[in-house]
Amino acid sequence: MSSENVQTKWGQFISLIIVFFFWGFVGSANDILIPVFKKVFTLSQVQSQLVAWAFYVSYFVGSIIFFLVSLKVDVLQKFGYKKTLSAGLILSAVGSFLFIPAATMESFPFFLTALFTVGLGFSIQQIVANPLAIKMGSPATGAHRLTLAGGINSFGTTIGAILLGIALFGMGDDKKTSLSLEDIKLPFIILGLAFILVAIFMNFSKIEDPAKEEEEVVKVAHEKFNILDYPQLYLGMLGIFIYVGTEVTIISNLPALLHTAEFGNVLEDAIAPFIALYWGSLMIGRWNGGVNVFNTSNLVNTALKFIVPAIAFGVIIGANIFAGHDVSSFYIYPIWILLFIAVSFVGGKNAGKTLMLFGISGVLMMLIGLVCPDPSIAKFFFISGGLFLSIMWPSIFDLAIAGLGKNTGKASSFLIMMILGGGVIPLVQGSICDIDLTSPEGIFGITWTHFSYIVPLIGFAYLGFYGYYCPKILKRQGINHVEGGGGGH
Repeated sequence: MSSENVQTKWGQFISLIIVFFFWGFVGSANDILIPVFKKVFTLSQVQSQLVAWAFYVSYFVGSIIFFLVSLKVDVLQKFGYKKTLSAGLILSAVGSFLFIPAATMESFPFFLTALFTVGLGFSIQQIVANPLAIKMGSPATGAHRLTLAGGINSFGTTIGAILLGIALFGMGDDKKTSLSLEDIKLPFIILGLAFILVAIFMNFSKIEDPAKEEEEVVKVAHEKFNILDYPQLYLGMLGIFIYVGTEVTIISNLPALLHTAEFGNVLEDAIAPFIALYWGSLMIGRWNGGVNVFNTSNLVNTALKFIVPAIAFGVIIGANIFAGHDVSSFYIYPIWILLFIAVSFVGGKNAGKTLMLFGISGVLMMLIGLVCPDPSIAKFFFISGGLFLSIMWPSIFDLAIAGLGKNTGKASSFLIMMILGGGVIPLVQGSICDIDLTSPEGIFGITWTHFSYIVPLIGFAYLGFYGYYCPKILKRQGINHVEGGGGGH
């Protein structure tokens, strides 16, 4: 094991995870912008979800463009991983600067165009950075490295929500409750400059391209590749679509839920702590999963599985206290964290079993959130969805590409395309929320906005099914897939 860990190129890996941090930072910024745009532009809930749609559909478009270009020229071979990554960062910088004219013109479509451009840059970065993280060391710890990188991504989402909340609304006694679009300019100017700085840093970093012969092998036999020959792949593509959609929809529609009288009329300026707790839940899970990258004894590993989530929760609380938010209601949340840790121990390093158990747990969390008579507790059941989603990405990815051999590269690009789910599923939930506008009496004694959380419940149900069913498919193909590092711990 130690020889495997020695191979992890930590200097290069640390340079790379800066990019993962930025994806997270902007992802949570969207969740702050949704209620702000909804108020400023007087949008319905489904219209406000176009923010998520513009951002996530850009991944789909970017992946398709990249795929079509790669049919003519192998971009990564021709330009290398570093230059391609830098180009993606510059494109995201252009998108960030587009927020300035969008705010000046007070144009919602222009804001969506700016977000789409940022996301287009991210799609290029994703295509490069995910396989690069896996290849920066031993294949045995590749998926764990991806989980660790995901933990840094979640750190970005956690503090991104808080920092943007401070930038837009201020902090402490000077907090504003109303907002002008002018306030949006400065954070995005800073973000654009940061993208450019990271692009320059990337160009001078020591990141090496993976061995070229490996890439050449992947190109062979692409012509006869048929998705329908691999049920683990097409069911996994649906899994990624539903996973990203579920992850985004829970939080994108949470401001609307908390804004209802039933959940306490929480206003835009007070939403950041809840967004930070949700994305922080993904951080807790991924930090917990990243522990396995390190070469430690079983005893130390087990101890870290409790210590690391405690530190991550401390980061969430500390960042909120720094911003002057009252988080006394959050002190009950470790109950859900302990439940998550217990389920992760049962799942072990088995990707299918972990995915199935976390899917079932997510269904239960959403169901209790729907029927719980106390909204002050119910909201934490919905937010805890973040814990159980946290390590699903590597588990799904791991199962979906199992047994694909030379076609792994192509399969990965199809899976990245399915990030599109983050733009589609929130629109479905948002349209259910809008029924409240015509039927304020609600359904089953709760508002339609509350009932809309049936959408992530269905999402978790499919993800649990995939975790149960996919190993059976692989077994039929003669693939014994028990410990595929993607279990996420």
